[in-house]
Amino acid sequence: MTDDALPRRTVLVGGALTLAAGVVGFVVAKEKWAKTTGAVAGANGYGAPAAPASGALLAPLDAVPRGGGIVLASKGVVLTRDEGGSLHGFSSICTHQGCTLASVAGGTINCPCHGSKFNAETGAVVNGPAAVPLPKVAVAVRGSAVYRA
Repeated sequence: MTDDALPRRTVLVGGALTLAAGVVGFVVAKEKWAKTTGAVAGANGYGAPAAPASGALLAPLDAVPRGGGIVLASKGVVLTRDEGGSLHGFSSICTHQGCTLASVAGGTINCPCHGSKFNAETGAVVNGPAAVPLPKVAVAVRGSAVYRA
């Protein structure tokens, strides 16, 4: 062995420290990503915020525009209305990787993370990478407000 060679123990310890630092970096980055994108950790690493109880007030009906909608991220719901005025409710969590959906525009519910788009009336995938439609959320109109059914 020459004076320039590293002892085997030094190489192994250095490798182990590098691996540990990489794992810690990954965990920190994942948590930071989740906070900045709106992804919510759940049992599988993704999931919706706690769903409001049946009968919970979601929004005033006039806050949901015809031909558009609103994302109620804190309530885990997207509310949309078609041009005829029919109301639709969907989960506010993208089925691709659990990001919080950002907007309703041009007839689609849109995910900011990877560009998935869902039909605002049916929840069906219009543009991937998501492959699974949005789960429907039962909603009801009572008076001038929308409630969880």
